Amino acid sequence: MSEYPEFPGVEPYDAVRDVAAERAHRRRMCAIGYRIFGAMRWGQLGDGHISARDPELTDHFWLLDWGVPFRAATVDRLVLVGPDGSVKDEHGEPTGAVNTAGFNIHAPLLAARPDVVSAAHTHTQFGTPWSANVEPFRAISQESCAFVFDQAIFDDEEVEVLSSDGGRRIAESLGDHKLCLLRNHGMLTVGRTVESAVGWFVMAERVAEVHVKAPDGRAISDEAAKVAASTLSPDDVGWRVFQWLQRDLVPDPSVVD
Repeated sequence: MSEYPEFPGVEPYDAVRDVAAERAHRRRMCAIGYRIFGAMRWGQLGDGHISARDPELTDHFWLLDWGVPFRAATVDRLVLVGPDGSVKDEHGEPTGAVNTAGFNIHAPLLAARPDVVSAAHTHTQFGTPWSANVEPFRAISQESCAFVFDQAIFDDEEVEVLSSDGGRRIAESLGDHKLCLLRNHGMLTVGRTVESAVGWFVMAERVAEVHVKAPDGRAISDEAAKVAASTLSPDDVGWRVFQWLQRDLVPDPSVVD
C-alpha cells in the first residue's frame, strides 16, 4: 500500500531495496523520465540526457542508447557507461553509444557528488533562453521558491562540453545545489533519486517560463520565499512532481518494460 494516497501503489520516496531491485527501479524510472521529456517535446534534436547511477558499480551510470528517441525509451535501450566512457548492455557486453556531452557532463558530476543518483539536462523552450541572461532565478512565482536558495550558475562559454574537463567545471559550479543554470546552454538538475532529478528539471522549466515572460516581475521578500522554500525545496518534492508527471504523460508505465 502506498504511503501517498494520491499515488496508489507507488513505493515511498525512501524505499529500501536490495541491489538488484534498486538497479531495476532506477533503470525503469530513468526510461520513464525520458518518456516524460519526450512527451514534452524535448530532445527532438538529439539533445539531452538523464542518468541513473548504478547502485553497485557506483562509478557507472545508465543513459539512453544514442539515437533512440526519448519517446521510445525502454529499460532495455539503456546502456551502462563506465568511468572510462565504455558502453555496455545490461549483460556487460560492449554495445551502443552515448551522447558525447552526456558522458562529459554526467561522469565528472556524479563522481563529484556521491549523494546524487541522477542528473537531468536537455535544451528547452524557456530554460535555454533564460540561461543566456546569466542571471539566477528570483522568487517571482511559487515554484521559484524551490530553487532561489539552492541554485548555481555555470558562467562559462563552453556550450558544447567537448571534454570531461567541461563537466568537471560544471560540477564545481553546481557545488552542493540541485540546479545549475548553464550559460547560453540551458539547465541541469540533480536529485537523490532519478524521480527527483526529473521532477526538479520540469519544475525548473516552469520557473524559467515565468522569468522569460515576466522578466521584470516583482519578487516576494526573502523572508516569504524562505517560508515557501521550507515546503517546496526538499528532495521528495521533486519526487512527487515526477509521480504527477508520470501519471499524466506516461499513464501506462509498462511501455518501458
